[in-house]
Amino acid sequence: MTLRDVFEAVSGQPILLFLLLSAVPTGAFLVNLWSGEIADEIWKWRYIYAGLVYLTCIPGIFAITLTIYLFLFERQSIWDLNLALQVLPILTMAGTLMLIRRKMPFNYIPGFGKLSGFLTLIAAVMGVLWLIDRTHIYAITYVPFTYIVVGFVALLVIIRVAWSRIF
Repeated sequence: MTLRDVFEAVSGQPILLFLLLSAVPTGAFLVNLWSGEIADEIWKWRYIYAGLVYLTCIPGIFAITLTIYLFLFERQSIWDLNLALQVLPILTMAGTLMLIRRKMPFNYIPGFGKLSGFLTLIAAVMGVLWLIDRTHIYAITYVPFTYIVVGFVALLVIIRVAWSRIF
């Protein structure tokens, strides 16, 4: 079974994907109702909020990365965008994070900084891969070599900082 087969199977049953993805913001809404308004009570729910953040961010980050990959490398048309697999997880992530942020700041949620570092690492790696994919030998000759070295070092520093934020 390939990843394409999995995507086709999920696309064949979009209502199941919708139910699974809508369960996370619904859970965040219910936790917001049950957690109360007092700061001490909200503080006890931070690990449940962390679980909800990870449950929504992992498919959302995957969908963002998949969409960027398909547009940059596979040159997919915007008309071929799969709404169930490429847009719905991103909307679910945004909605869930907005619900959670209304109740608790993200810096109090354990491991939230690791997700932003992971997203930065993915963005830097995708940037390096896109640069390598689009660079041709004859195009490099017109760019001064120092600019190439500075850009490469800057991307390595971004990757290193993102890696250090993850671990």
